Amino acid sequence: MEKRIIAIAAVAMVLTTIATFKINAQKNEFNPVTTGVTSLNIAPDARGASMGDLGAATDPDANSQYWNASKYAFAYSSAGISISYTPWLRKLVNDIALLNAAGYWKFGSEDNQAISASLRYFTLGEITNTDGENNVISSVNPYEMAFDIGYSRKLSEKFSMGVVLRYIYSNLGFNEASDEALSGASAFAADISGYYTTYPIIGRNECQWSWGFNISNIGSKVSYDGGTENAFLPTNLKIGTTFAFPLADYHTLAASLDFNKLLVPTKPRTSDYEEGSAEDSPYWDDLQEWQDMSPITGIFKSFGDAPGGFSEELKEINISFGLEYNYNQQFFLRGGYYYENAMKGDRKYFGFGAGFALNVIRLDAAYMIATAQSSPLDQTLRFTLTFDMDGIKELLGRR
Repeated sequence: MEKRIIAIAAVAMVLTTIATFKINAQKNEFNPVTTGVTSLNIAPDARGASMGDLGAATDPDANSQYWNASKYAFAYSSAGISISYTPWLRKLVNDIALLNAAGYWKFGSEDNQAISASLRYFTLGEITNTDGENNVISSVNPYEMAFDIGYSRKLSEKFSMGVVLRYIYSNLGFNEASDEALSGASAFAADISGYYTTYPIIGRNECQWSWGFNISNIGSKVSYDGGTENAFLPTNLKIGTTFAFPLADYHTLAASLDFNKLLVPTKPRTSDYEEGSAEDSPYWDDLQEWQDMSPITGIFKSFGDAPGGFSEELKEINISFGLEYNYNQQFFLRGGYYYENAMKGDRKYFGFGAGFALNVIRLDAAYMIATAQSSPLDQTLRFTLTFDMDGIKELLGRR
């Protein structure tokens, strides 16, 4: 009996040691890319969210400003406006949300160019600071907002490009020692995008095959302490493709695939240095170099600076795949999946949604179910309301 107890104890010790090594290895490997103004990465509209957060090459709509502004030049309507609402951490609080408004207007003799704009406002509600007796000392209302304006133009019958200029303001800092809000941080950024679409004939059916890219948030850094510590904006490279084919008269199915990578250099970690955080460790020089690095240099650096080499760089690529069923541009069903490597944030979730359109208005809804525990949007329902200005003109013209 004693021998059996000793054997069981030995096996348990080995298994515990293996599990400990595995947990420590995972902790050492966990190395997400850190940025400031992270709310810029939240998909604002229900259509893109319901397909796993994608939209680089989907059909243009009023919310293309976020996904790929160059798509506006190929928009079917001459103008459109949308309003979106996305709750955040809904299972915990009810006053954190993202509000977004976007719109565009096509002009020119051939309607081959467009101007667009969007305004996004991310509020964290009211945060109160209390003393030891739970008496409210002060309160703040942190938020982040961004306003941008864009221009897109067809360069050929199949290809367009666009540029967006953006002003960003982040007011999330709070100094608990002084019970005062820190100064807000401002930044300027730009997007550069392209969109290509063609209509191949497969069998007897005319299909649509589109490609798109968007390099977003190329801009200055943000700082809440006057420049002592700076954070990179979430500069992002998005590349995607969409293939749409008819199932029957009035019935169409589109499949989309997007790849995303943050173009932000990886912040040095003490665990990657043999000397750790010792005074003579090269970690401090590398950290200072990271702090002083310009955003443009950081973009190029981001393709080869991961401690794990090329294999870790591949882990920084997030993948979205989605399907959209369309009946006569009046009824839509959507679904998709978003994947992020566990070592880079572990956001993994399914998206589902539907849309209903009339001549003037379209309502889209999306619902997300997370397959990992790290998503604040798990079991969240979001909405987008879109107004077609051509439809409004026709409606007013009949009266």
